[in-house]
Amino acid sequence: MATIPLTQRGAELLKSELQRLKSVERHAVIQAISEARAQGDLSENAEYDAAKDKQGFIEGRIKELESKLAAAQIIDPAALDAGGKIVFGSTVDLEDEASGAKVTYQIVGDDEADLKLGLISISSPIARALIGKEAGDTAEVQAPGGLRHWEIVEVRYS
Repeated sequence: MATIPLTQRGAELLKSELQRLKSVERHAVIQAISEARAQGDLSENAEYDAAKDKQGFIEGRIKELESKLAAAQIIDPAALDAGGKIVFGSTVDLEDEASGAKVTYQIVGDDEADLKLGLISISSPIARALIGKEAGDTAEVQAPGGLRHWEIVEVRYS
C-alpha cells in the first residue's frame, strides 16, 4: 500500500472525524434503524431504507479513514530542513507576475486541501509546479484561465 502524506494537523482532523463517526454517528444510525424497525412492515418503510443507506455510508467512511490513517506518513513542516526548497508541508508566499496579486499557500495532503484556508493539495497543478523551487524562482502554472507565472517570494516551514 502506498503511503499517504499528511501534516500533523491533517492527521488530527482525520482522527477526530473517525472518532465522531464511531462514537456518535454510528450509534445514532443504529437507534434510527431500531426505531424504524419498530414501525412494522420494512418493505415499504422509507425511514428504515434511509437509515440503512446512512449506515452503509458511515461504515464505508470509517473503513476509508482507518485505511488512510494506517497508510499515513505524517510530516511535520517545522522539522523539515529542505534548504529553502519547496517541499510537502511548506508554506509559500507567491506573487502573480501579471497582476501583482499576492497569495500564501501551504502544500498539504489531498484530504487536507481547502483553498479557502490557503491549503493546496500536493497533487494540484500549482503545487506540482512549485515543488523543488525556492525563493526568487518563477513557477509556470497551467491554470484553467491559461498559463500563469508566479514569483516565489518566501518559503517557510511552519
